[in-house]
Amino acid sequence: MASLSSCLASMARLSLAAPARPLLLGSATSASTIPKFLLPAAAATTTWHQVRHASGGGGMRKRVKKKKAHKTFRTYDLSQMQQFSLCDAMRYLRAFEVGRPPAVVKYELHVKLKSTKSGPVIRDRVRLPFPVKTDTRIGVICPEDSPLMIEAQQLGAVAVGQESLFESIRQGNIPFNKLICHVDSHQALLKAGLGKILGPKGLMPSQKTKTVTNDLKGTVQELIGADEFRERNGVVRIAVGQLGFTPQMLSDNIKAFMTLLKEDIDKVDDNYLKELDEVVLSSTNGPGFSLNGLFPPTDDKITPEDLQSVM
Repeated sequence: MASLSSCLASMARLSLAAPARPLLLGSATSASTIPKFLLPAAAATTTWHQVRHASGGGGMRKRVKKKKAHKTFRTYDLSQMQQFSLCDAMRYLRAFEVGRPPAVVKYELHVKLKSTKSGPVIRDRVRLPFPVKTDTRIGVICPEDSPLMIEAQQLGAVAVGQESLFESIRQGNIPFNKLICHVDSHQALLKAGLGKILGPKGLMPSQKTKTVTNDLKGTVQELIGADEFRERNGVVRIAVGQLGFTPQMLSDNIKAFMTLLKEDIDKVDDNYLKELDEVVLSSTNGPGFSLNGLFPPTDDKITPEDLQSVM
């Protein structure tokens, strides 16, 4: 049995030995010395200061929410694309429409925009110098047997009334392609629940399209010869001429439309992207030709006068 002095000497040597260095959490040595069931708790106590709090104070870092970027419609590099003057595009499109009735075939303008998908859309109405649609038929919603009804009939409306007109629409009898509602009948129109019928046809009167009015005469005169346009998926489309239009007539219509479109773009909030990207001219049965903004033909043997007669 060891003596008391030897036991005290061994205890003294242990007290004078250098203390062991603390083991790093996660090291190979710690895995062998610390029980596994204690590791999760140890990790939680050593990493609490790294947790970020959204509304914490006292020196804790706040979580900063990144601003989500708006997605835009796809655009392409036009620098290598072949583009055409107005007369050249008309010349090729007329070749595609040979033998077709001039009043039936339409020149159509497609304006591609650099636009955000979640942003506001362009929507307006334009009166072109040379009207394209000559078959405008207007219906007017106004109180029955009122002076407004007589006024609408005198203005040439093909359908007039309130409840009688509502019932005609429900039965599918829609002889008009433009519909106006007087402000006195607006509430009755909303209660009639005709949005599912008129909405898909683009005929539902609204304040936004200026078809809910208290000035029937002024609105009817504005609609006759006026064309509505709206941006869809970053593109604005509108008919700008008939096949029998001369290059100068088509040019005047395009200039009038583009002037109004640029004004509408300037009104859009600066937080949303809305810029002109590409202008394409097509026809009812023909392909699209990207325009370069020039007017005369590139072929010296062709003049704008050669494109004035119907092929």
